[in-house]
Amino acid sequence: MARMKFLCDADRCIECNACVTACKNEHEVPWGINRRRVVTINDGKPGERSVSMACMHCTEAPCAAVCPVNCFYTTADGVVLHSKDLCIGCGYCFYACPFGAPQYPKVGNFGSRGKMDKCTYCAGGPEADGSKEEYEKYGANRLAEGKLPLCAEMCSTKSLLAGDGEIIAQIYKERVLKRGYGSGAWGWKTAYRETIES
Repeated sequence: MARMKFLCDADRCIECNACVTACKNEHEVPWGINRRRVVTINDGKPGERSVSMACMHCTEAPCAAVCPVNCFYTTADGVVLHSKDLCIGCGYCFYACPFGAPQYPKVGNFGSRGKMDKCTYCAGGPEADGSKEEYEKYGANRLAEGKLPLCAEMCSTKSLLAGDGEIIAQIYKERVLKRGYGSGAWGWKTAYRETIES
């Protein structure tokens, strides 16, 4: 079975925030919570890059590893979801996640911040697919309808890709070969001490 993944091509992202808006509108995400956000590095300077960030649905999710009530689970498609009924709002997942994906509706101490919310890859939650309860807690379940996450579908430059990880990797590989340098990934030359030639 396909393992669903996100990939943001930093060479294409124009920081339009269409992905953020699409997510908030599709799922009626409460004020103060951003399941997806655009992060800009070196803003206004040469080499500026923007990346759309959300839960990356990790193979071995650190958020799930630290959750004391085991509210996280992984679907057959590799999507990491959680149960708001089990969540106690401790915040351990927030500190464990390298992408800052878990969000809370309130600022406060242990348990007073409310139920955690994060990107669901438009796959809903543990409730019945398409049910009113599922929509109220997690938003639209586009995956059950055979659709991809709306954030990626709304990306005008196709910087944000979503779908089967192997297909996405192939698309990105073709882009990199066409560009003709290194991996094409932002940060490659820093991480591997190589220079990128254009």
